[in-house]
Amino acid sequence: MTSSETQKNGEAHMTNKHEWGFRHLPFIILHFYLLLLATTLNCLASPSSLGTPIFETISPHHHILVYERDGIRTLSFDGSMETRMSISDPSQGHFEYTEYFHMPWLWNGLISNVLVMGLGGASTQRSWERYYPHVTVETVEIDPVVLAVARSYFHFKESPKQKVQISDGRVFLRRTEARYGAIFMDAYVQNRYGSSIPYHLATKEFFTLAASHLTTNGVLAYNVIGSLQSVAPDIVGSLYRTMRTVFPQVYSFPARSSRNVVLLATTSPEKLTFSTIQNRASSLIYHKRITLPTFRDRLYSFRADPPANYLSSPLLTDDFAPVDGLLKTGN
Repeated sequence: MTSSETQKNGEAHMTNKHEWGFRHLPFIILHFYLLLLATTLNCLASPSSLGTPIFETISPHHHILVYERDGIRTLSFDGSMETRMSISDPSQGHFEYTEYFHMPWLWNGLISNVLVMGLGGASTQRSWERYYPHVTVETVEIDPVVLAVARSYFHFKESPKQKVQISDGRVFLRRTEARYGAIFMDAYVQNRYGSSIPYHLATKEFFTLAASHLTTNGVLAYNVIGSLQSVAPDIVGSLYRTMRTVFPQVYSFPARSSRNVVLLATTSPEKLTFSTIQNRASSLIYHKRITLPTFRDRLYSFRADPPANYLSSPLLTDDFAPVDGLLKTGN
């Protein structure tokens, strides 16, 4: 689940409030992990800023609204912008960060299927269907109402190559035997602190599970809100550090027009340079395996070095979760 307005840009959300019972997190970590993430998320949407509402409902998970303004249709969950789409051309108008979900081709040229955690308005799903019609896209979305909205208002259509499973993401991975060329993490939840990453989808144990469902040279890409320049511990540093305990290499693609950062973890131990990915991109484009118009330009966001704060940011494990009495994310 990326614009100059700096909205909260998660394409989707999923959480499982009953499957995962975690122990208490020390208060100092809780304060850092929750409040810092909440304050760095993009601005809340409002009717005046988004335009004319055309649909509104309340699901078991969210207050869902769809707005239109100046030819752009916007999906909002609980006042936070999730998806943007051009009404006249559904392949346009999306947030910038979704284009970094095309970067796995630089590491894995044999992708035949991908898993997306979070549907939202289906920007990633539509894009992969358009540019890679031979690839099967499987999406895990916890809220069936979100699926209905994506079908009705965001040109999303299921097919043999475009599948949706209504489930919690971690539960789905535990039950499936499938392996994927890439896994895209774009799941956000709403709580009293604002929008937040589901905790059980951000731990060392989760990444170990996800890695076991990747093919050779598989890639996991994770959309998060934050900064690579933070000195104090933050969620970007924590996710990077946690992913590095499981994956041999982790790279960063910070968006230019928002605070989105896509962290890209690879199963390949080879550490690539900017020169190497440029050469690989040129070959992919020359052979027309990549036709996304902005693909080459997006390479310039590539960062091979870790965030400055990653060693001081806490490692996230299933034992490090919010206090039950505050967020009620577990039993």
